[in-house]
Amino acid sequence: MSSTYIHKEGWKIVLTTFLVVLFLNLFFNLILHTGPVLSWIIFSVTFFIFCFVTYFFRNPRRHIITDDNKIICPADGKVVVIEEVYEPEYFGDKRLQVSVFMSPSNVHVNRTPIAGEVKYAKYHEGKYLVAWHPKSSTENERTSIVLDNGSVDVLIRQIAGKVARRIVYNISEGDSVEQGADFGFIKFGSRVDLFLPLDTKINIHIGQKVKGGITIIGELPN
Repeated sequence: MSSTYIHKEGWKIVLTTFLVVLFLNLFFNLILHTGPVLSWIIFSVTFFIFCFVTYFFRNPRRHIITDDNKIICPADGKVVVIEEVYEPEYFGDKRLQVSVFMSPSNVHVNRTPIAGEVKYAKYHEGKYLVAWHPKSSTENERTSIVLDNGSVDVLIRQIAGKVARRIVYNISEGDSVEQGADFGFIKFGSRVDLFLPLDTKINIHIGQKVKGGITIIGELPN
C-alpha cells in the first residue's frame, strides 16, 4: 500500500486547527463546566473539523506515470471541459483546453503534465467566480505556467474558485521539472486548466474522474 502524508502547505493549518480544537474543548470542559452531552457534541464537531482539514491536505505517495509522448493529469478531480478555445495570454492562438475541477474532497496537489523547462510563470489577481464558470479561466485569481519539452509547449493554469483563496506554486521561469513533479497546491477547491496543441490525441472524456500523476490526459503530436 502507498503511504499518505500531509502536504507541506498544510502543516501550519493542521497544527493551528489542532490547537484551536484543543483550546475549545478545554475551555468548555474546564472553565465553563459544560455537561457531558454538550461536551460530547462540542468534541464531535471540533474533531470532525480537524479530521476534514487533515484529510484535505493529504498527499498520497503515488507511482507517477512518466512517458515523454504522453500528457499526465495535473490534478485529481473531474473533467469538466474539453474544447477548442483561443488562448490570449501566452500563445495568442487556438488551443485545446482540458479542465479538471477539484472538489474539497479531492487531493489538491498539482503536478506537472510533462517534463521540460519552465518558459513562463505568472500570477494574476482576480475575481472569485465559482470554478466551473466559463469566465473563471480568465477573470479569477490564477497562475499560468508554460512548460517546454523541446518540441511542444503546454500551459497549465491554476484557478482559484468561490472557496479557494490561496494558490501556491513553487516553480519559476528557467527551472527544469520532471514529469509528475509536485509544483503547487490550491487550498480548498477550484480547478486546473491545460492548454494543449490542437492535434493532441485526447484519451479522457467529460465527466471522467481522474487522478494527478496517474491518468493519461492524451498523447502529444509527433
